[in-house]
Amino acid sequence: MEKLTAKEDEIMTFFWEKGAMYVKDLIDLYPDPKPHFNTISTMVRALEAKGFLAHKKFGYTYQYYPVVTPEEFGEGKITGVINKYFENSYLDVVSAFVKKDKIQLEELKKLIEEIEQANNKKR
Repeated sequence: MEKLTAKEDEIMTFFWEKGAMYVKDLIDLYPDPKPHFNTISTMVRALEAKGFLAHKKFGYTYQYYPVVTPEEFGEGKITGVINKYFENSYLDVVSAFVKKDKIQLEELKKLIEEIEQANNKKR
């Protein structure tokens, strides 16, 4: 999954909160001074090119809608961090949280249960 700029992330948050919108609707969500229509339109088209948005055509205008959920986006970001900083080792990630007291024993037990349930479903 491609990375997003801070502004693209902001726009995607609007789409995830509001659903399908026209560019003019998106601009209305910004405080004054509002960004220029062409600026937002260009960013929305870039998000579509990156695979985050799609559109429906209504006459001469387009209504854009998200095709990536916030959860899918979050998973992609987490995977990127794990790949970059933990050499793709999920165990190292959990170990780092344990060492910093960011995850407790009961949470680890719950995680183990979830892993066991997922493995049982695969059988």
